[in-house]
Amino acid sequence: FWKRQGFAQWLNRVTVPTLNVAGWWDQEDFYGPITIYELLERHDKENKNFLVVGPWNHGGWSRGDGRKLGPVDFGSETSTFYRKEVQAKFLAHYLKDKPSPNLPEALTFQTGANQWVRNDAWPPKQNVTARALYFQEKGGLTFEPPKDASAFDSYISDPDNPVPYRQRPILLRSGWSTWQVNDQRFASNRPDVLSWETEVLMDDITVSGKIIANLFASTSGTDSDWIVKLIDVYPEGYTADPTMSGYQLMIAGDVMRGRYLKSIEKPQPIPANTVQHYKIGFPANDHVFKKGHRIKVQVQSSWFPLIDRNPQKFVPNIYLAKENDFQKATQRVYRMGKQASYITLPVVEAAR
Repeated sequence: FWKRQGFAQWLNRVTVPTLNVAGWWDQEDFYGPITIYELLERHDKENKNFLVVGPWNHGGWSRGDGRKLGPVDFGSETSTFYRKEVQAKFLAHYLKDKPSPNLPEALTFQTGANQWVRNDAWPPKQNVTARALYFQEKGGLTFEPPKDASAFDSYISDPDNPVPYRQRPILLRSGWSTWQVNDQRFASNRPDVLSWETEVLMDDITVSGKIIANLFASTSGTDSDWIVKLIDVYPEGYTADPTMSGYQLMIAGDVMRGRYLKSIEKPQPIPANTVQHYKIGFPANDHVFKKGHRIKVQVQSSWFPLIDRNPQKFVPNIYLAKENDFQKATQRVYRMGKQASYITLPVVEAAR
């Protein structure tokens, strides 16, 4: 059914100049424009396919000035810049034969550093190294593999008390457009959310490209959701804006439903209490974790009601699950040897 609805198979040629535009915090569909760009780029022989990503929510490039999203200040009017310097010049050139807009392959707004970056390719290829950021004991997070021979962190996931996707109270008519930049501190102290955090960064860490969470985890149930969030933790004494002191800004977050680990078409039960390797990829990122900040990772098993509740017991159709199908589950996230959970970061090793 879904294959018939999808149009990816038709994105097999580039016949007209195409400007793909996305926002880092698009609450509706960040995956779509990034994937369209990538699929078209395979067939772009005349350099007609371009990508622009800014610090916006869904459609944020087309309205307002784009200086702020929620409480996060980007230091310039990013939406105004896009409309005047990119969109208008792109259309004037290709529709009215005006001068070339001089666009790079991909123009991305690098959050954290708050600057536009011209990229020759996307994801960037030069000076980028994939580095593993490992979960450690006592909530640590480092680029060194853990030394424990047998170690895990655990929590109880209860479908009757799911982790909300944003801070309560969740009002139906407000907050949806900016929820992805909400302060994640509300989840940090819940017993069903695990957190790992680096020490205070001594230097900037620039992450540009695709981030992948590699989660080695088990559940006592036979189905499970795994949500991973990558977070920029602001300094406690943030002098640039004291109201943002200690703020936890989500840079990337996504979910893997365990029943689809082996196949999207043929969901299967998860073997109970057995370690599985979940790879959760994020479409794209361009962010600088600034000196004095920390990098944080959160793992949880519900994101309600953004993601419908998983019964945590395998049933043929979750939408038809009965009340007694919903059960608590013991979740374990491992950090040992070949089962050491980590986040793969595309780290820029030198200035571009």
